[in-house]
Amino acid sequence: MSSDKISQTIGDHEDTQRAAPQTRQLSVLVVDDDPEVGAMLEALLSQAGYRVVCARSVFMALEALAEESFPIVIIDRGLEDGDGIRLCKEIRQNAGASYVYIILLTVRDTKEDVVAGLQAGADDYLSKKVSESELIARLNTASRIVRLERSLRESIAERSKVTTTDVLTGGHNRRHFVKQIGRDLERALQSQRPLSILVVDIDFFKAMNDRHGHVAGDELLRQLANRVRFALPHDEDWIARIGGEEFVVVLPNTDIRGAVNVGERLRQTVNATSFHVAGVDVSITISLGAGSIGTLGPDVEVSAQALLDQADQFVYRSKLAGRNRVSAPPERPPAA
Repeated sequence: MSSDKISQTIGDHEDTQRAAPQTRQLSVLVVDDDPEVGAMLEALLSQAGYRVVCARSVFMALEALAEESFPIVIIDRGLEDGDGIRLCKEIRQNAGASYVYIILLTVRDTKEDVVAGLQAGADDYLSKKVSESELIARLNTASRIVRLERSLRESIAERSKVTTTDVLTGGHNRRHFVKQIGRDLERALQSQRPLSILVVDIDFFKAMNDRHGHVAGDELLRQLANRVRFALPHDEDWIARIGGEEFVVVLPNTDIRGAVNVGERLRQTVNATSFHVAGVDVSITISLGAGSIGTLGPDVEVSAQALLDQADQFVYRSKLAGRNRVSAPPERPPAA
């Protein structure tokens, strides 16, 4: 690939690349130990609308990939400090959430070489005899594939977010609770660390709804969710609305005594100021019940449902005892 051919191609394709905005802002990592070839590729690709970063060794390439995400990587197979095939395999083995489109560019273009490159994880395998116009065309194809993959990934993430988001409060819903509590429980059991939950129920919510209307009730739920969320003591603590006016707070690395303290803090936070909803100030109280891995009976299988059942039982006790309080099971004595 000569510098004369590169220069000629830049001029030939200047107008074409102006008309290809889909390539804008995509970053390409070029890995070639020949500084002249690297510079020529950088000039050609930059003219085509790509942001280009050059690396002259496997080590430099891996450093660049560790610092930022490159959706497209062009690798010279014959690198001095390591085969481009090895770099290709390392990129595939350490792939993150985003797909990396790999093009191997080399003088070794026998059928066996091509097969070896594709088996190593390359998406395309080009001889250095390829014309610059074909290289840009292949690169634009890579760009379309990368953008389609990114769009699909974002669409899946958005769909997942919608299915686990409570429409009313904008926070987590019951589906998210069921999915995430399972992960939190598994981590707690594996590390032999505590985990507790609080079920939070608004006192006399139906009466408030009947008096001020459902619009006020909905706004109250949104504000309560936010007030509780901001009052949680640790970043790993989280809240989900599991139905009606009922919320559950998950407290990883927290035993039953700590859960009661958090519950009391939440209760006081809600009591401290009124909620301004639908043009009126509304004062409410909440009743809370706690559940914890450490307070489940010895014959009870640890599960999300077991924790919910326990916490629900103590919410009911809070209601019977006059509401506006936290109730919790007693701590179990340590095993002998």
